[in-house]
Amino acid sequence: MGPVSANLPVIDLASPDIAAATKSVRQGLMDYGFLYVINHGIDEATLKSVYAESKKFFEQPMEEKMKHEKHSTHRGYIPPETEGFEADSGGKGDLLECFHIGSSESKARAVNVWPSAERFPSWKETMESYYDCAMATSKKILSLIALSLDLDAEFFQPDRPETILRIIHYSGHARESKYGSDKGANPHTDVGMLTLLSTDGTPGLQICRDKDARPQLWEDVHHIEGALVVNIGDLLERWTNNVYRSTLHRVLLVGKERYSVAFFVWPSPDTMITCIESCRSEANPPRYPPIRTDEFLEQILASAIYKY
Repeated sequence: MGPVSANLPVIDLASPDIAAATKSVRQGLMDYGFLYVINHGIDEATLKSVYAESKKFFEQPMEEKMKHEKHSTHRGYIPPETEGFEADSGGKGDLLECFHIGSSESKARAVNVWPSAERFPSWKETMESYYDCAMATSKKILSLIALSLDLDAEFFQPDRPETILRIIHYSGHARESKYGSDKGANPHTDVGMLTLLSTDGTPGLQICRDKDARPQLWEDVHHIEGALVVNIGDLLERWTNNVYRSTLHRVLLVGKERYSVAFFVWPSPDTMITCIESCRSEANPPRYPPIRTDEFLEQILASAIYKY
C-alpha cells in the first residue's frame, strides 16, 4: 500500500477569528508538527520572481555554480550529496542542490555570497524582498503559536533572529549509484524553531509521525495552491516539552524537476530555552534542562550531519 495523505489543518492568517486559528494551530502541531497557511502575505508575483531567479541560477554549468560555494558561515551554493547523509542509503547525501542566504539581522550578513549583478541583476533584490515577506509571515505564525500555548502573542518574537533562506532544486532523477537512492532529501527533522516552505507544486514531500515505528508510515503532504507549508523544529519541540512535534520528513524524487524555497527561523542566540509553563505538569514534568539557543544549536550541529 502506498503512502496516505496527511490531513494537515489549513490556517487562514487573515481570519479575524483568532481563537479558531489558535485552536487549529495547536491541534496541527500536536498531531503532525506540520500545517498549511493561506493569506500569508507573500504575493504571487514575488514567488514567481523567486522561482524564475532560482531556475536561472541552477541551470548554469556546475563550474559556474561552484564559484559561489558555501563557506564556513553556511552562505552560498551547496552542491548535491553534500548534506543529509543517511546510513540507510549507504552513506548517500541529499540529491538536491541549494543556495543559502543569511538574514539581515545576522552578524554574518556581510559574508553572504551573491551571484554576479552583471549576470543576475535582479537576484539580490528578489531574494531580499522574499526574505522580508517571509519574516513578516513568520512573525504572524509565531504569534498564533504563542497564543496556543497560553503565552503573550509577542513571546516568540526574536529581536535578533537567526534565519536562513534556502533556495532548493531537485533534478528529479537519482544519479547512478549502487545505493539506488530515490530521495532528494533524506529523512530528517529541522533543527530550529520554525520553517516556512513554498514549493512549485511538484510532489515528493512526505512526513512520518512516528519515527520509531517499523515499518515507518509515510504520509504525502500535497500541494495546495496559494498555501505555504509550515513545520516546527527540534528547538521548539524542546521548548514545549515535546507537546508540539518536530516531525521526521523527506523528499522523494518523482521523475520531475522540483523547486522549493525554505525559510528557517531561530530565536536570538542568547534566548534561554526553558520549559514553557503550560507544557509542564505533575504527569509531564520538564524533560530537558534550560539551555541557551546558541548552545543548543552548537550541540545539535556537532552531533548531526544534517544541518538544516
